[in-house]
Amino acid sequence: MGRHSPDGRRRLLVPALATSLVVVLGAAAWITVSVVKSRPTCEQPAKVLVTASADIAPALSLVARGLDLRCGSIEVQTRDATAAAEELAMSDGSPRPQVWVPDSTLALRRAHQFGAADVPESGASMASSPVVLAVAEDVAKGIGWPEHAPTWAEVLGAQGAVPGMPDPARDSVGAVALLGLKESVKAAAEPAAAYVALLRRFSANTLGAETDLIARLPGSSGTGGTAAVTAFPASENSLLRHNIEDATSPLVAVYSAAVPTLDYPFAELGGITPQQRPIVDALRDAVLGDAGADAIAKTGLRAAGGQALREHADDPRVSASGFRAANLPPATAVDDLLNQWAGINLSARVQVLVDVSGSMNAQVPGTGLNRMQLSMQATAKALHLFKPTTQLRMLAFSTRLDGDKDYRELLPMAPVAQHLASGALDKLAQVTATPNGGTGLYDSVLDTYRTARREWEPGRLNLVIVLTDGRNEDPHGISRADLLTELAKLQDPRRPIPLIGVGIGPDADKPELDQLTAATGGQAFVAPDPAKITDVFFGALSRIAGG
Repeated sequence: MGRHSPDGRRRLLVPALATSLVVVLGAAAWITVSVVKSRPTCEQPAKVLVTASADIAPALSLVARGLDLRCGSIEVQTRDATAAAEELAMSDGSPRPQVWVPDSTLALRRAHQFGAADVPESGASMASSPVVLAVAEDVAKGIGWPEHAPTWAEVLGAQGAVPGMPDPARDSVGAVALLGLKESVKAAAEPAAAYVALLRRFSANTLGAETDLIARLPGSSGTGGTAAVTAFPASENSLLRHNIEDATSPLVAVYSAAVPTLDYPFAELGGITPQQRPIVDALRDAVLGDAGADAIAKTGLRAAGGQALREHADDPRVSASGFRAANLPPATAVDDLLNQWAGINLSARVQVLVDVSGSMNAQVPGTGLNRMQLSMQATAKALHLFKPTTQLRMLAFSTRLDGDKDYRELLPMAPVAQHLASGALDKLAQVTATPNGGTGLYDSVLDTYRTARREWEPGRLNLVIVLTDGRNEDPHGISRADLLTELAKLQDPRRPIPLIGVGIGPDADKPELDQLTAATGGQAFVAPDPAKITDVFFGALSRIAGG
């Protein structure tokens, strides 16, 4: 970047903390910092170990060096938040810290999930750093920056935007960024489908951390022939550090109030001795007081309330003004986001049953289409929700559709990419309902489920999906009670195959679908208004992908 203010304020981000407090690696990683203080006359000094995320460790070190400890020492060591959570859940005899300052309260929650009982679920926020979309400067200029402050949606729709993501399963930045991605597609015609498609784009470049993504920037010496990224979630603090260290690939911060900030909770862990207690109290009071505020400002972080940047307001690629973001959602909501992210990245093996009985010819008011046409449109669009490697077979069903059978194959089992390349969308558009056909639901579901059981494939999400506008109408087929019995026999907890039911129109039998799907660990969804089938179907598939 090469631009620095006359008084060198931006260089304070790496304050010659230089005086042996901190070492800077490459694009911005901090390595272990040790701070030791004790009075020479102290006979039995107590030692307090502090584990901290790399971006908050320098501020903690500055504060610790300013303490006048009566009899003790403080060591600040850096640990990736997820690695620290895993270590705290283990009892391997290694020294345990008395204080932990991760980058986010999410890390405290994760430690609990791992079984670390002495980790509190929350702590006083020591600092904050907004999670932004870090955008290559030429991409930002292409959508009007700096005259216009772009949104996440504008960036992700821009020419030249190649998204990447720090792994949400291990990185707090990636996890909270999922909220920003979801917000960015709210105005789409089909938000659920747009969100799934967006996650797929990001999953193509999912790496371990922000530094890995920075190494993939255009012009970076670390690309090594791999695909470059031009937009990815990052903390404002890491973006500031990158812009100081690398003049060849500057990044513009794009903000979203829907994304919670990193909050750096000061968490006191179990096992603090009476000798350590005064040291811990002194450190806590200092980091949450004026000394902490000064140290935070010098290292490129904001105060806990998101107040304006104090020391680094001269980088034009960052908004230095105060910033308030959404609160961190409950743990269950975050888990849902992470489950969906995991599901999006898992290939599936899917059997899809589509009702082609006579009632599917019913016209849907206000659309000029019938139920069959709307269902096939939704099904065709839904192909894009699955990964290209997903294996999919599609069958039509109605009474006596193929001799004595109530179903026939529309698309053979093949990868979705192959279906799309071979004209599957045109074939689906030509499917019509059988004028006098009844709903041969039970036999079709049972035979298809048996096929899915025989063909169950490990490492995939194995599913059976059925779309129907009515209840079973085959008097010569299996009864509901017998169908439920047979489905129960086919269950194997180690090899699950959820049945997903999608009811179409006011005649769809939701209680019937609930019974059938519940027997397999699946779920039923209903669109009483057939004109809304696309929304309901996409919503169902989005939840499946995350389940």
